[in-house]
Amino acid sequence: MEGLPDPGQIWSDFTSNPVVQLAATLIVIYVVMLWLGTAYWAFRDMQARTENPILPYFASALIIFFTPLVFLFAWLMYIIIRPRETMAEVYERSLAEESLLAEMEKHRSCPTCRARVAEDWIVCPSCRTRLHRICPACQRLTEPAWSICAFCGTELPSRARPAPARARAAAMATDERAADYGPEKGAVPQAAPNP
Repeated sequence: MEGLPDPGQIWSDFTSNPVVQLAATLIVIYVVMLWLGTAYWAFRDMQARTENPILPYFASALIIFFTPLVFLFAWLMYIIIRPRETMAEVYERSLAEESLLAEMEKHRSCPTCRARVAEDWIVCPSCRTRLHRICPACQRLTEPAWSICAFCGTELPSRARPAPARARAAAMATDERAADYGPEKGAVPQAAPNP
């Protein structure tokens, strides 16, 4: 058994080698720096994702608490539970939504049938509701509710708000029936006498 080397002696020789000691020291320094750098990264990342002043400290403390040996588990846990979007991304998304809403509000809709109409249309092509009037003096489009032209100051003739298409059609049908039944508006036909 004298021919077999002693494992303890081999390990002792290996660990006492200056190159191995330098490599081990560098590995330990690298792991500690990675651990602290990850804690700092978590701090900065949480600052970008929340307005709460305590959460960045909590995130970095979570990683520091797990020590250099198992801090990767804390980093993985942080990645899972952190807010999905940064505050800048939330701000950009809200700006995009506001821009989309403003774009949608630019397009007018008919007050009667809610169909989409253009700014320069005079009448809604769907329900024939009057959307604008033409100023008799400057020939520019004016709103139906205006009593004076905003462009040239001409008094506009007062006009009652147009009735919806269904109400106008019903009124016309009533007038036609009344005209068919007699000179008096709304007269009801008399039953023919029995012979």
